[in-house]
Amino acid sequence: MGSERIRVLIADDHRLFREALRTVLERECDVVGEAASGEEAVALATRIRPDIVLLDVGMPGVGGLNAAHRLAKQVPSSKVVILSQHEDEEYVIEAMVEAGAAGYLVKTDAAAELLSALRAVAAGRSYLSAAVAPAVLARLKNTRGTSAADGAVPVAVVKLTRREREVLSLIGEGATSKDIAARLGISPKTAQVHRDNLKQKLKAKSTAAIVRYAIKHKLIRAD
Repeated sequence: MGSERIRVLIADDHRLFREALRTVLERECDVVGEAASGEEAVALATRIRPDIVLLDVGMPGVGGLNAAHRLAKQVPSSKVVILSQHEDEEYVIEAMVEAGAAGYLVKTDAAAELLSALRAVAAGRSYLSAAVAPAVLARLKNTRGTSAADGAVPVAVVKLTRREREVLSLIGEGATSKDIAARLGISPKTAQVHRDNLKQKLKAKSTAAIVRYAIKHKLIRAD
């Protein structure tokens, strides 16, 4: 982006935190809007097309991850940086891989890392908070090149939609496509499509292989 100021939309349900972020951001960025919910963030971003949307993950209603999903579809030109109090690598991977965020900032480190993160993301790179980067990178390194039983691919690089995760959980309970359709309010044909998509994404040859994969990677419980 050269010397142009980065246009940022802040989305957080705490007004005082938004004000603190604005104070830091205005040194180098243009804050073009503020939102107090995920719904508001998506609607505002659709209208003003910011360079970056800074999303709090824990907003009521549509949270940061759901909003990131929507933004990826509706405003692909706007990159997302997630703000979260969570440091668990599973959570980070969900944000970066499944939700498509370009950056992940732990809130306790946000003041120190915020501008560096936005500069990196605006330049087309990804950014992870120093608090989570070592564990996440180690996790990805350990899973890269390895495979689960039945040829399934590593969980860290599988992009499952929220609906697919719901279907996966029901498959783990032994539900048929008809059962899944009734539970989720969808047609049996749609339920079967989700099952087929899961087999393809997980490279699993059977329903049993899907279940074993999901249990191994703690996507469902082995009760």
